[in-house]
Amino acid sequence: MNPFTDNPAESVASLGERRLIAAISRWLGKATPRGAAGIGDDCAVLPRPRGRQLVTVDPVIFGEHVDASMPPAAAGAKLMKRNLSDIAAMGGTPRAAVIALALDHAVRLDWLEAFYRALAREARRHGVAIVGGDIAHHRGGLCATLTLIGEAGPRVLTRAGARRGDWICVTGQLGGSLPSGRHWKFTPRLPEGRWLAERKEVRSMMDLSDGLAKDLRSLTPDGCEPALDEAALPRHRGCDTRAALCDGEDYELVFTLSARTDLAAFDAAWRKAFPRVALTRIGRFVSKNQAPDGALRLENYDGFEHLR
Repeated sequence: MNPFTDNPAESVASLGERRLIAAISRWLGKATPRGAAGIGDDCAVLPRPRGRQLVTVDPVIFGEHVDASMPPAAAGAKLMKRNLSDIAAMGGTPRAAVIALALDHAVRLDWLEAFYRALAREARRHGVAIVGGDIAHHRGGLCATLTLIGEAGPRVLTRAGARRGDWICVTGQLGGSLPSGRHWKFTPRLPEGRWLAERKEVRSMMDLSDGLAKDLRSLTPDGCEPALDEAALPRHRGCDTRAALCDGEDYELVFTLSARTDLAAFDAAWRKAFPRVALTRIGRFVSKNQAPDGALRLENYDGFEHLR
């Protein structure tokens, strides 16, 4: 659905900023708290955190992350879920969000309503309070940026920590996110991320947004390279190796396991906790130029590169 209209009566221009903010508050419903903890003041007042906080920010930009072929509800869901995936990648729990909306005066009200109602559904589903934001005019465009605040668990997993010999694992399946619609229909791996952060065998983790071929470089220890088993790559039906490595926006978790892990015990514990989510070991880190014969190497593959 095209978010723009030539009819001023159907657009945000028919309301203006103050009445639009009131409408957004209605559309969000119970996803936004009332009073000082919610929308309407210069700042939101958040409860004192019980431990370390996590903060992430991601946008959806019309023409880049979403387009007229997508329903507005898909765009709203994607905005919330791609930020939730970042919290999942560090084993955290999402708590509160603010949204900065930059839009042209010709944006359709019904498009924006469906966008915010879908965003609110995802917020309620994952226990996120939408506590504020901002609105600005953006001539000819539409961009919504969400900043998500989370709470870290007892252990925070980052991209650093892998060592030579460690196993490389991924959740779910990879490839074909855009033509299938999985780039917005995915489920953020929040329970899985928290579970993995509690396991001492897990050394590092991140979510897959730009494609495994690119993202895996952020986990690779100095002096090492990933040696992957091409046959082990978990692919969605109809996806080849390049799609699994390069398509991006899978929003699965890729993590590393200590070489000393009892793999049978780990796999059994995972299946008990998440019987419906596949977990696949796809290779391990080896010293540079020491990959075994037949190993899939990433020199000829790349993921999505911003600003290229």
